[in-house]
Amino acid sequence: MRVTQSMYYNNIFSTSNSRLNQQLFDVNKQIASGLQIQYASDDVRTFTETMRLDNELATITQTKKSAESGYKVANQTDVTMNEFTGSMNRMRTLLVQAANDTNDDTSRAAIAAELRGIEKNLRSLANTSINGQFLFAGSAVDTKPIADDGSYQGNDVAMNSFLGSNNQQKYNITGAELFLGEEPSVSRDITTNVLQTPNAPGVNGRSITKATTIEELMGTSPSAKHYFYLRGVQSDGTNFSEKIELDNTDSMDLLLQKIGEAYGNTGSVDVVNVSLNPQGQIQVEDKLKGSSKLDFHLVGATDFDGAGADDANVTDISLLDNATTDYATASSGTGSLYVREFIKSGMSPIDGVTAPEGNLYDTTQFVKDGSKLSATVAQIVKNSNETIKDGNAFAQPSTLLSEVADISKGTLDTADDTLAGTQFILKGTDVNGNTYDVTIDLDKSVSNGGVNGSTFTVAGVTYDIFNMQNPRVAADADEVTYQQLMDIINMTVTGTLPATNNNADDYDNAIKASGYLGATTLSYDGRLEFNDLNVTSTSATIALYDAKSGNFAKNIDSNGDGTLDTASTSSMVFNANNALTIRDPKTDFFTAINEMIEAVESFSNNPDADANVKRNVGIQNAITMMDDLQDHTFRIQSVVGAQSNTLSNSVERIGILEISTMSLRSSVIDTDLAEASLKLSQLTLNYQAMLSTVGKVSQLSLVNYL
Repeated sequence: MRVTQSMYYNNIFSTSNSRLNQQLFDVNKQIASGLQIQYASDDVRTFTETMRLDNELATITQTKKSAESGYKVANQTDVTMNEFTGSMNRMRTLLVQAANDTNDDTSRAAIAAELRGIEKNLRSLANTSINGQFLFAGSAVDTKPIADDGSYQGNDVAMNSFLGSNNQQKYNITGAELFLGEEPSVSRDITTNVLQTPNAPGVNGRSITKATTIEELMGTSPSAKHYFYLRGVQSDGTNFSEKIELDNTDSMDLLLQKIGEAYGNTGSVDVVNVSLNPQGQIQVEDKLKGSSKLDFHLVGATDFDGAGADDANVTDISLLDNATTDYATASSGTGSLYVREFIKSGMSPIDGVTAPEGNLYDTTQFVKDGSKLSATVAQIVKNSNETIKDGNAFAQPSTLLSEVADISKGTLDTADDTLAGTQFILKGTDVNGNTYDVTIDLDKSVSNGGVNGSTFTVAGVTYDIFNMQNPRVAADADEVTYQQLMDIINMTVTGTLPATNNNADDYDNAIKASGYLGATTLSYDGRLEFNDLNVTSTSATIALYDAKSGNFAKNIDSNGDGTLDTASTSSMVFNANNALTIRDPKTDFFTAINEMIEAVESFSNNPDADANVKRNVGIQNAITMMDDLQDHTFRIQSVVGAQSNTLSNSVERIGILEISTMSLRSSVIDTDLAEASLKLSQLTLNYQAMLSTVGKVSQLSLVNYL
């Protein structure tokens, strides 16, 4: 076979040239782009590994941004909380200063003014925002959390930073936690607010002590008998009423012991501590931590009628309405029935009733503030029901009355605890100035063995309280919700009643129509409220109470079956002239701050019903309240600090992981410039050698091959 020039060209130049050019192109492309490959076809394994690392880097980058964003909020929250605690420390210092008896009213007024300034600053801090987003509003970041009246308008939704698969870190503190949080380790502590001094000659003007006799407290009774009417709520939510009978020679210590027994104290176990403060005021401290249900009311009665009448011994406390609170008048014979008050809150009685203020417990009108009428007793869920997760939570519109009520006080003759047989009285004046008197009867539904189900009666017409089930029928007593109760209140107070008494559509239409005139709701702290939507100062009034209120008769077993069919105690309390709260597991930050300042503004070291603010807690108790508030705030701040530290550490850790991943990606995909440059040099030399060889071959003549 002859060797031709074309054969030399094809074997030496064409193939080698193409291969070397491709290699030179590849190595130049690597040097220019800094990448080993450009497309999956270049190297499938490297391309796949690179894509995986790119996805991981994208996730890490987003995680880092999320952590950094959360850290900024947590860190700013921590800074704001520092200012909070600083302001609160100043408040406590001023409260201690105000408690000093060397201060006159002018000095305390000046201290109160500074306290109001600090309160304003605290509200400003509570409404701190970053880039227009409020720190303490929960997830409602566009909502100003603290309103002008101190109420919380945000929500309790936590916000989290994404830190990896199934790994999130909360970075915000909601106002619900900070301003309305709960401290389960705190015990409720309540107190009366009327300063108590003995009536007996020679000791008048002194504060009472445990050794003070009942005769010294109340005066000398011809019958030697004195009666104390005690009402309240135990720490488990059980309502009670107790008539305590004492003799002239008995002591205050015995009265305190009897009060403790009414709450459940025994000879071996105390569930409450009952004591006297130096001003003779009675304090009740719950020994069960974490309950906000404890309540207390007391009034004493003595009959000074020398003829032997005993009008102070009653089964219905309303029979004491005509008594006098003036001991001098009663003991002189001008008015022989004397009532001693222990609690006065300036609350109005129900329409048409006149009674000593301290006589009233829950037969009182809602408090009026412009267009709003507000109850004073928070509706708190009991923990006796196994299906209820939080036994100290505020009621919601969907909450059943039976979940809050003391259903052991139902009046049906049955061994089962039930609200059936309970009757509520709703009295007052509607928005048009017309009086109303409504009876709300809770009864078993027809499907549950009842006859009528639950109803309410207005001016002789009885209306069904319809449920939302199908078919629509009168609701069962134990299934009636707060929303249904609020619907009745709203229809009544706005004067918008159903067109017929037993038609569900008419019932729904009346509820809808009433909503244009008024709104009955549960406040953030579980209290019933009515708001007149058409005026700035409503003419409406509301009083809502159990029909058994004021009944001190003992329970009756009418048919002898061992079951009590008449209860002597209210199942529920909605509004009350009750004891003042000193300590409570539930925090209401700005309400507590306001109460502390009011104590200073009232110039009262201790609760004093004769001060300009009747329910002022007193400066001494304000200091205790501030201590609890500071403990709560410090705990929240420690949570903020932990969140901030966790996020800061996460940012650092994610940064290291990002660098590590980027290094790994670089080792997989990036070009080693030194290696690529060396390879380029080698390929260039090879290419030049090839060209040289081809050039020499091209110069040969055919004769050289002959």
